[in-house]
Amino acid sequence: MRRNWRFSPRDAGVTLLALVAAAALSALFTRLDPAGKSYAPMLFLFAVALVSRLTSGYFYGVAAAVISVFAINFAFTAPYMAFNFSLAGYPLTFLTLLVMALLISAMTTQLKRQEERNYRARVEEMRANLLRAVSHDLRTPLTSISAAASLLAEDDGTLGAPRRREMLLQISDDAQWLIRMVENLLSITRVSDGPSGVRKTPEAAEEVVSEAVRKYRARFARPAAQIDLPNELVMVPMDAILIGQVLSNLLENAALHAQGATRVRVRLRVEGAWAVFEVTDDGAGIPPARLATLFDPSAAQPSDSAAHPRNNMGIGLSVCRTIVMAHGGALEAENLPDGACFRFRLPMEKEEKHA
Repeated sequence: MRRNWRFSPRDAGVTLLALVAAAALSALFTRLDPAGKSYAPMLFLFAVALVSRLTSGYFYGVAAAVISVFAINFAFTAPYMAFNFSLAGYPLTFLTLLVMALLISAMTTQLKRQEERNYRARVEEMRANLLRAVSHDLRTPLTSISAAASLLAEDDGTLGAPRRREMLLQISDDAQWLIRMVENLLSITRVSDGPSGVRKTPEAAEEVVSEAVRKYRARFARPAAQIDLPNELVMVPMDAILIGQVLSNLLENAALHAQGATRVRVRLRVEGAWAVFEVTDDGAGIPPARLATLFDPSAAQPSDSAAHPRNNMGIGLSVCRTIVMAHGGALEAENLPDGACFRFRLPMEKEEKHA
């Protein structure tokens, strides 16, 4: 137990605060009670239970029990301000507080370990779901590239120039999609690396938005992209590359999945201490049944677009949520009267990194 113990300012502060509060209340009640009845054992017992529940491990709970016994003996038992180890019931008081501390600390430690095991199980389940979704999404473009390359390699001149060009464009399109998939996976890896993965520095949010829209316009002619930016400069602590990936994924989602959309708009505004990014379109909206599992890659559904049968934005949207949460923000989606809206918020004050 001693070998694994590490000093924790938080746990030490909780222990000190609980014991000081028990001592102060004991002194107050002792002075107010004319009969001279001591409330100290009950108050210190409660303090020991509180410390054992709110701190990690056994050390602070046991330390609080030992300190409480000596405090009761010295300050709240006659003769006051002196130790008397011959008092009746003294060993029982010590044993009661010590057993209480050990039992509650053991229960707290077991609960925390169970929570950690549950968390790890959820992480492993998410990784497995992500791996299955990625494997499913990678199979189609790889098969298409392999088939097209084989036909071109075995061509004896029977394929006309238009057909060859069409197949080469298909290979290029599939290769670009695979590159974007790899970029998403690399983004997930950076976030999963821990605090060193997300390095937040103040960035001009307008530049990040403009760069994402520029890349979108280079790939998609429709829906037409519009930008709505505030007049003042908005500086937001962020990893510009990762947030740019989020905007690119949301814009690509609108281009490939917003049925009937003619425009997509990226809006930036400030709400209190938050920078709010919105990507809206004027398409048919998101099916209500999909809203609840929209950011879950394992529940993603294939695109309804015949032009892009392989594209599945479950991975991209899951990446978006992971990146935004790693920045201390939140991502949500909703249907509008004339389309759909994806909205995420980032804190404008620089804070500790989120893993």
